Amino acid sequence: MRRIAVTGLGAVSPAGLTMAATWQRVAAGETAIGPLVLPRTDNPPCPIAAQVLDFDANAHFTAKQLGALDRIAQFAVVAAREAVADAGFERGDPALTQADVIIGVGVGGMNTVDDSFYRIYAEQARGVHPLTVPKLMANASASQISMDLGLRGNTFAVASACASGTHALGLAFRSILHGDCDVALAGGAEACITHGTLVAWNALRILSRDTCRPFSRNRSGLVLGEGSAILVLEEWERAVARGARIYAEIVGFAGNADAGDLTSPDQHGAEMAMRRAMASAGIAPEDIDYINAHGTGTLMNDAIESRAIRAIFPGERLPLVSSTKGVLGHSLGAAGAFEALVTTLALHHQVVPPTANCTEPDEECGLDVVPEGPRQVAVRHALSNSFAFGGLNAVLAFRRHA
Repeated sequence: MRRIAVTGLGAVSPAGLTMAATWQRVAAGETAIGPLVLPRTDNPPCPIAAQVLDFDANAHFTAKQLGALDRIAQFAVVAAREAVADAGFERGDPALTQADVIIGVGVGGMNTVDDSFYRIYAEQARGVHPLTVPKLMANASASQISMDLGLRGNTFAVASACASGTHALGLAFRSILHGDCDVALAGGAEACITHGTLVAWNALRILSRDTCRPFSRNRSGLVLGEGSAILVLEEWERAVARGARIYAEIVGFAGNADAGDLTSPDQHGAEMAMRRAMASAGIAPEDIDYINAHGTGTLMNDAIESRAIRAIFPGERLPLVSSTKGVLGHSLGAAGAFEALVTTLALHHQVVPPTANCTEPDEECGLDVVPEGPRQVAVRHALSNSFAFGGLNAVLAFRRHA
């Protein structure tokens, strides 16, 4: 049976423009949620977001390149470049050029859509940018990574709302597992903090007005985020043979559907996804030391995810649980990728990051959500959960590389 190593990590996030900067703030529980900054409006529908405010696209791309790149693809390409460099690959390496590229996207090129609609409806323009369609299409991030790095393997996008990044990584894991490729770049990207998108999210009445407090008794909703996280996955023996640094091992993946409500999570579906991920990995509940929860900070999601976790794990052997969304916000298609990256680094550093902003841990959730700060503990195996609108669930299982 082939094994899958994580050998490279890259990130552009509200917490930092690199993987290391992102991890530093996540591990410290230092929130990146702040006042919303939007063009063309003085009356945003929500006062806060987790935005990548200090990203300078001109430092990474030429003017000609930027004409073809929505903000989401800019994030994805920069994160992919970092992940490939972190993995120690040189441009043109034959193994790299044949790598698969699988990117999860929840919404896609909404900045291009928003700008185009503003031109059409507000400015009464007769036309839009000629590359509008290639910029807004869901596969743009995957395609742009492929073209930027010269990758010719199977390249496509995954769209499963908030589970997209986790599904993308799971499919890459399976692709290597079954011998379809030896190296894959996988993760997620999102950049949909626009006026129109926020109006739509506000209509759901689940946005917080102050901050995101996962698993806290005073939690008030989710906060939108943006960015990209990319992981380099590699066949284990190949990684060892070239002397690559191995952060952790992905040992299992599962996805399923609730086949129920469009927006409300389902305990049974979440529970089954976790059980199937552990079965896929050949591990038992007692092997799990940490769960990176979906943990959106909404009343319903946190309660149902907590019940699903408690149903699997006996009371005396509950793993530590934390959510990164109090730091990074909810970046939709990129969320699962960020959480996989954080889970990988938790195993690598043997540090469980805290649940930021959890000022009043909800006793009804019944979990140790690490509210007080990072915790240095032994972590052998971990799960990373994603439970999406549409009732789509995805869970990855990881093992520490000693």
